[in-house]
Amino acid sequence: MNLKYGIDDRPKMGHLMLYSLQWFVLALAVIVTSLFIATGSPAERVLYAQKVFALMGVAIIAQVLWGHRLPIIAGPASVLLVGIITALATQGEQINTNKIYTALLIGGAATLLLTSGRLLERIQRIFTPRIVVVIMMLIAFTLGTTIKNLIFPAGDEERHIFGLWFTLLGIPAMVIAANRMRGVAKSLVVPIALVIGYVIYYAIYGGFAQAAQQFSESDGALILPQIEFDGSMIAAFLICYIALIINDVSSVQSLGGMLAARDTDKRSRRGLAVTGIFNIAAGGLGVIGPVSYSMSPGVIASSSCASRYALLPAGLGLIICAFVPQLIAITSAIPNTVIGVILLYLMGTHVAASFHTLIESGSAKSFNDCLTIGLPIMISLIFGIIPLNIIPSILRPIIGNGFVMGVLMVMLLEHVILRQRK
Repeated sequence: MNLKYGIDDRPKMGHLMLYSLQWFVLALAVIVTSLFIATGSPAERVLYAQKVFALMGVAIIAQVLWGHRLPIIAGPASVLLVGIITALATQGEQINTNKIYTALLIGGAATLLLTSGRLLERIQRIFTPRIVVVIMMLIAFTLGTTIKNLIFPAGDEERHIFGLWFTLLGIPAMVIAANRMRGVAKSLVVPIALVIGYVIYYAIYGGFAQAAQQFSESDGALILPQIEFDGSMIAAFLICYIALIINDVSSVQSLGGMLAARDTDKRSRRGLAVTGIFNIAAGGLGVIGPVSYSMSPGVIASSSCASRYALLPAGLGLIICAFVPQLIAITSAIPNTVIGVILLYLMGTHVAASFHTLIESGSAKSFNDCLTIGLPIMISLIFGIIPLNIIPSILRPIIGNGFVMGVLMVMLLEHVILRQRK
């Protein structure tokens, strides 16, 4: 690839800030689409957002300087988004976030532990291409109900018409834009869609000043007030961390291969170690943890800049945002309908990526191969909507989690029931 700046090159200050701006906008977009999971009062949700911005900013800087040392953006992990949403749903009215984020803390510690010795390489052998494809699909499919509730919120029928037309017009528009745009603009489809949806929504319904004012103050505990252990919830999140590890390692490996970087395996191990550390921190702070995002190759290809140093001002910008509640108020005022449509588009690209992986790996050559892929997806969809009252409370975080059940089923089919002899 013909690049203006390589991995370790330092662009001139003017160029550096321009390249950094696109990374900042992308990081901002992926963070904003995860903030709807914050619970509590508006003031508590603002504090949640501030902690997420600060954590992601520091994580980006740490990865660039000491982790994988590649131009890869870090953002809230979609698979942890799935886990948190499901965990909140299984608790009913008695929501206890301490148990959820304690499980995240333990998952981060387990991730860090995997980077010691040769343990990571041994575990990677378990994850065949079919299992990886299914996990990628499950992340998208298990967010379906959440996306529907964001676009068509219960008890707010007035907004349903807006959600319908914004979906019908917005999704094709984003696909057309992504297909036709070139250069840096191609990587800005999601941020541009967020801004357009933001403007259209408040132009129709008004109330921006009141919404922003509602989220202009922060309050709440800086760290978890109490560590609470729940065995079944910890088990469920450990399974979620399987997908996080696959995502993190594959992002580093794919970009490292694209840029012909040295010591890709070593970079993967260091990057995963930093990811584990910041997931421990996320659990302690009571927020969603980070992962390395796989969108970086597209950004680099469009800008011809692979300098890791271009991400440093972007990370610093996120940290600065964390200390400016007024900026947080603007992002927190983005309507859930707009976030839901953006997530719908992003998860569509996620499914497309999984099919692309399936084709490239040639992992579906027989009926049993396809059954190994299709059945876990159906199991995931069904177990994501079954009545929770029929499940013993101690098992709800596992059986009531469609993603977890799908992962368990694909592991069972691939390595036990439909195991293929070498």
